[in-house]
Amino acid sequence: MLIILGWPSDQGRSLGTKAANWLVDPTNSLLTLPDPLPIGLDDNGDAVAEHDALENEYYRQYASSSLTRLRMRVKAAADPFEPSTERQLLAGVAILGALAVWRLNGKPKDSPSPSGRG
Repeated sequence: MLIILGWPSDQGRSLGTKAANWLVDPTNSLLTLPDPLPIGLDDNGDAVAEHDALENEYYRQYASSSLTRLRMRVKAAADPFEPSTERQLLAGVAILGALAVWRLNGKPKDSPSPSGRG
């Protein structure tokens, strides 16, 4: 199950990351940090003022409480590795897990000793 949740899609984030992002903000009420102001808009005073207002509101919410700060961090979280690296790691974990289960299930519980004295 963890392999399915952690497996990254070709584009975007893994199912587990998407679920965590949604769980901390199901109504999409938390702000996200606005993108940097494009170079062409730095002369537009209204656009700069609007961007600064959004940024100030984000930081006000971010500083309001530790729970809100945690929720904002989780909402903005992404997968920790590139998708190809993440797939390789998850495949390795799955293979090692399968080998461990196979090895543990292959051991007899109470096998008699070779001398016949149990």
